[in-house]
Amino acid sequence: MLRPNPTPTIVLTGATSGLGRLAALDMAETGARLAITARNAERAEQTLAEIQKAAPGAQVDVFLVDLTRVIDVSRVGKEIAQRYEHIDVLINNAGIHAFEQRITPEGFPEMVAVNYLAPWILTRELLPTLTGTVGARIVNVASEASRRHGVLSLPGDLTDTAPFTARGSSPLYGKSKLLDIMFTLELARRIEGTGVTANCVDPGFNVTGLGRELGFASALEKLLTRLHVGDPSRGAGLIVKLATDPAFSGTNGGYFTARNTKRITPAHPAGDPEWESRLWTDTEKLLGLS
Repeated sequence: MLRPNPTPTIVLTGATSGLGRLAALDMAETGARLAITARNAERAEQTLAEIQKAAPGAQVDVFLVDLTRVIDVSRVGKEIAQRYEHIDVLINNAGIHAFEQRITPEGFPEMVAVNYLAPWILTRELLPTLTGTVGARIVNVASEASRRHGVLSLPGDLTDTAPFTARGSSPLYGKSKLLDIMFTLELARRIEGTGVTANCVDPGFNVTGLGRELGFASALEKLLTRLHVGDPSRGAGLIVKLATDPAFSGTNGGYFTARNTKRITPAHPAGDPEWESRLWTDTEKLLGLS
């Protein structure tokens, strides 16, 4: 018999910086138990110390993982699933906007691997535990950059390792976020009736972590912050709302924006069930899971 859990367990990727860090601090203060992933052990320790300072006594577990590696994401997913009897929320937040093509050790384009394949695989590994938890939620962080994705080609875009420049990176980043939205909406259909919900969020323009690979990013971030442009707390706040607010209980298959906390219609072919089903099937074949 499924029973509500007095202390919710929340799994969050990308918690060592940006929106994920702010969301982690907010949720720790509510008394939730956090399971955060990190690639760098030192940054993980810094984040852990910051969370515990903001919320003394907070329960935080750290799992080290390289999100560019499919095999490592699968490994950490199994490890997390084995650790907890219940998982109330999974937030796939980690992401990267690369300004040059990098190919992962397994041969995937890095932005596709981190922004799309990693959340797809982690969700797959944790879904049995999520479906065994009352009112469990999945929140995927997407972006309105998805509207500038160019032309989607399946399954070719999942493995396209052609080089690109910083100027040409935006459509490819947008495409990786479009894949996130399509994945979320297809997942929502597949889990309908299980008690688990899946939604995605556009956190809006945020200066936190903006263009980390650009040499002038730090100075630009400081300037935009002084001008009050790109408040990251707004995006982090919507992530937390979708993950924990009773008002979103039972909400499934939505795409929400931090601009006005409203449900919005994604760019085509997101929202097209045939395209989304095809993406799911192509992803399974790509990963050898069909």
